[in-house]
Amino acid sequence: MKDIFKIAVFVLFIALIQGCQDWVDFDPKDEYKITDADYLRSESDYRTMVVSTYSPLQWLNQVVVIGDIASDNAVSGGENASDVLNLQQIDDYTVTTNNGALEEIWKVSYEGINRVNYLTSHKDKNPAGVEVKFAGKEALYGEVYFNRAYYYFTLVKFFGNVVLFTDKKLGVADFGTLKQVPKTEVYAQIEKDLKDAIAVLPTSNPEKGRITKYAAEALLAKVLIYQEKFNEAIPYLEDVIAGPFSLVPKFGDIFLYEGENGPESVFEIQYSNKTPYYNWGGYNRGQGNYAVQQCGVRGLSGTADMPYAPGWSTNLPTQELADAYEAGDQRKEETCFDVEAYKNANPQFNISYQVAPYKNTGLYNKKYLPRKGQTSGQIELNYENNQRIIRLSEVLLLAAEAYNRSTSPNDAKAQDYLNRVRRRAFGNNSHDIALTGSALKNAIWRERRLELAMEGDRFFDLVRTGQAATVITGFVAGKNEIFPIPQKEIEISGLIQNPNW
Repeated sequence: MKDIFKIAVFVLFIALIQGCQDWVDFDPKDEYKITDADYLRSESDYRTMVVSTYSPLQWLNQVVVIGDIASDNAVSGGENASDVLNLQQIDDYTVTTNNGALEEIWKVSYEGINRVNYLTSHKDKNPAGVEVKFAGKEALYGEVYFNRAYYYFTLVKFFGNVVLFTDKKLGVADFGTLKQVPKTEVYAQIEKDLKDAIAVLPTSNPEKGRITKYAAEALLAKVLIYQEKFNEAIPYLEDVIAGPFSLVPKFGDIFLYEGENGPESVFEIQYSNKTPYYNWGGYNRGQGNYAVQQCGVRGLSGTADMPYAPGWSTNLPTQELADAYEAGDQRKEETCFDVEAYKNANPQFNISYQVAPYKNTGLYNKKYLPRKGQTSGQIELNYENNQRIIRLSEVLLLAAEAYNRSTSPNDAKAQDYLNRVRRRAFGNNSHDIALTGSALKNAIWRERRLELAMEGDRFFDLVRTGQAATVITGFVAGKNEIFPIPQKEIEISGLIQNPNW
């Protein structure tokens, strides 16, 4: 449900500065000050604050963009070599330790963790020491655990060994006291949070966008596969596959506004334009999806009934990605939008546009191409298109990989799940794959690329499967598997920079 993000009460994260012990008799309320004890007094307080743990998910939209730009799927594009410099550096493999996009991912993820930790530290008793009981509280905390797992999964994918804390929200006095831990410990915490979530979450929720048991199972399975724990992942994947999900017959329908939270959706990050946002100083901190504006066609215009809106020609699919699709695969047209071909096929729209000035490929990310009528306020900042994070098709491909790479491979099951995805792509079974062993594994990996292109998984797939150094131009083995820790964190918190950065 888009409206779960409309609640505007996020005051729980106000930093509390402890006063001098000489003032033990001072009551802050004498000066009308809000204190920690004013929070979490009712069921409504808890539910409102749980919504606040979702908000930073919206601010992580650049995770999806970077996941393809850092790979062979996309180029940064833009107006010139200095436009969106953070993304140019990632695309060109000239990243510095001061990259603003990476710093934002670090900050947002820890903002989400801090919000979660505040709630988990007061699960049994609120800040005033009182237990607030209400029906559904355990399930509500399942959502909280999932969100923390998602934030830590983002951090460990991007940065490797990161700071791990779960017992409290950090204050000013904590700076410099916490150190990085091995990523194995981070993964262990992610697994624990997701298993705790699975134990209490319902299988469905009437509010679209709320975390369900199936979403937690799918994310846990993905986390396990990232660690090559294939046997452990299979039961969770099977449970999701047996659930209420189905493949949408027409691939492109998934990414339409009408297709949000559809029958294939296991987990989506919700966006909204109902509260117009205008703050360019916090360009991605509203409730809209900033990444949509980035991938639009520059200067695009046409008749009133032409459906697409202009954008900034950023995050452009490569011709190599387009060429990877076989003839008859409907995913090519629905992923790689050829604006010139579209113009020629639709003369009634009287289309004009500006050729992408920098790194032009002639192709655009159709899955998130901006459309008319789906934004408000500051147009660029308020697109409401959800990020589709986990779909049934990915669950099928994860299951195919798990069965193929398990200690007792079952390639028949792997073929079945792989071919379910391919039959939707081609509309028939004439493109079924009957490979086994290593050849089947490579086919599954190729299918992940074609199915999930421009959805933010490609770079991380290439890294986890050991293919990055041979596929990505500029990638240096032993360095580029992870990104640098933001320099500010090195200087302020005394963290250790990642190898070779």
